[in-house]
Formats: sequence, structure tokens, C-alpha cells
Amino acid sequence: MAKVCTSCGKGPAFGNNRSHSMRATPRRFDPNLQKVRIMVAGTAKRAYVCTRCLKAGKVQKVVSGT
Repeated sequence: MAKVCTSCGKGPAFGNNRSHSMRATPRRFDPNLQKVRIMVAGTAKRAYVCTRCLKAGKVQKVVSGT
């Protein structure tokens, strides 16, 4: 799975873990992605969208008919 939001393009950020002795080891900060059904050009599509875009209403979720 690509760790990229289909709406805003947000991807992982990189940094370091810091131990008590301040030794640095690489780590990555992944965005909070959710697999949701969204409307794309009038059709329903499953996509990974970050929770910030979902909360802001930047994507239109598909409402199931049941």
C-alpha cells in the first residue's frame, strides 16, 4: 500500500528516534490513511484518504443505500 493520500498527496515524513543517550535511529511518520469509498468523476472508487481531508470535507464519501 502506498502511504499517500489521494486527495492532498500527503506522504510519510522522515525523522529520527531519539533514545535517552540521544542516539539517532531513522524512523518514519506515516499519515493517518483510511480506505474509504469516494466519488471520483461521478463514480464510486475505493481510495486511501488522510483523516484531515475526511474531516475537512475535501472528499465526498459515497453513502451506501442500505
